[in-house]
Amino acid sequence: MKNATKIIAVVAMFFAISCSETEVQPQGNQNDDMSRHGIPNQEAYYDGKLLTINLFELSDQATATILEHNVTFNKIYASIDLDEPQTFHPVIDAVPGKEFSPLWLQFIIEFNPRYTSHQFFSSAEVEDAEKSGEITLVKTGEVYRCSVIGN
Repeated sequence: MKNATKIIAVVAMFFAISCSETEVQPQGNQNDDMSRHGIPNQEAYYDGKLLTINLFELSDQATATILEHNVTFNKIYASIDLDEPQTFHPVIDAVPGKEFSPLWLQFIIEFNPRYTSHQFFSSAEVEDAEKSGEITLVKTGEVYRCSVIGN
């Protein structure tokens, strides 16, 4: 019962954070494991539509707790780590109202030899490319709070 209460509290906290429509700035000591990394608004594709998202990288401790308790999350596919400038727009697999969770697990898209890198426009395209051997998805273990804030 104690673990269930803890999980509910963690999910409620992240849900409340995700409802904010303001840009999040880094807070606290950047060397502190509890500090967070705010990323400026950027664009990402969902089912062929370019949307504006706001990302906030969770601390290693928060990520470990979320992954340990198997809290529901969505996937965000990126060409390189999300806190770096992107070669292509990231792709997200959900929007509010469609199996949406404010927590996103990052996957890096790596193109396999013989394939030219290019922009994907939907999670279905990313998943099909993985199944066909065009790409390899690398699970980074990084979790982000992601808000879809505009289109």
